[in-house]
Amino acid sequence: MDNALLEELNSIATRMVDSGKGILAADESTGTIKKRFDTIGLESTEDNRRDYRELLFRTESAMKENISGVILFDETIRQKAADGTPLVDLIADAGSIPGIKVDMGAKDLAFHDGEKVTEGLTGLRERLEEYHQLGARFAKWRAVIDIGRGGDRSMPSYSCLRANMHALARYAALCQEQRIVPIVEPEVLMDGDHDIDRCYEVTELGLKLLYEELYYAKVALEGTILKPNMVIAGKKAGKQASTEEIAEKTVKCFRHAVPAAVPGIVFLSGGQSEVQATENLNEMNRHYADVMPWKLSYSYGRALQASAIETWGGKSGNVEAAQKAFAHRAKMNGLAQQGAWTKEMENAS
Repeated sequence: MDNALLEELNSIATRMVDSGKGILAADESTGTIKKRFDTIGLESTEDNRRDYRELLFRTESAMKENISGVILFDETIRQKAADGTPLVDLIADAGSIPGIKVDMGAKDLAFHDGEKVTEGLTGLRERLEEYHQLGARFAKWRAVIDIGRGGDRSMPSYSCLRANMHALARYAALCQEQRIVPIVEPEVLMDGDHDIDRCYEVTELGLKLLYEELYYAKVALEGTILKPNMVIAGKKAGKQASTEEIAEKTVKCFRHAVPAAVPGIVFLSGGQSEVQATENLNEMNRHYADVMPWKLSYSYGRALQASAIETWGGKSGNVEAAQKAFAHRAKMNGLAQQGAWTKEMENAS
């Protein structure tokens, strides 16, 4: 990779983890956004999806102060606002960076019951070229890693981990070839009954395999962003870890597995509540900033949007209130990215 390309990619990646900012994951597929709209009794039409995303992107305070980038779905990156302005322009005009989800979803891994591998490499080079023309400057690919239930240590299998990390590396190399920063997302799900130590084991192994694959694929780490899970117990675990333990073990795991050349780590919320995701991120930045070589930030979907979509309810008269709810969550996470969030600030509004 020549120096000019590396500098371009690194500049974008660095902006994605600017102080007080993080990434809005607004890349819900058509099926996923329908589930969100079902909770508020709203039909999932193209116009309704557009109106909701436009509501978020026109929240000026959040977009300018606390959102460094927005991950879009294929439909959204092509859409225009009600007044005819391309949605990518709304994002860029606010000083945020448009991005794009490019994987085709997790599919069953042959002969591995319950395990998944993410697809979407076929034709990816051409799609990335088009997305760059449409304004995307970073992309996202999600790998899904599940942990066996009831103490089953056969899941995830080595084959599953290796297949997913290899796909992430191939995707990342193609992104950089097209002047797009790849977000690599190896998500260890928190759906099971595993304890925090089992999550640590799986997360550490997955990350070490990922960076091995990225090395072999000749991916420049300075032009990448990592989007992982926090090290946390499964939602069905008998014992839930404290915020302090989650922060301590997450930072320890990542210091063991993530190279210092990576500009930043943007956590997914992974089923945590809005406030829990904020509090855990804050704990890491408040107590461990001096031992971390990379920025720790957020790339949240539901943990940034849940209150906003509930407040909006699909009604035009609720747009301002929904924007206020979104701005509040963005501000709280911006504070957490700096280790400056407190429960008093959370409740002040």
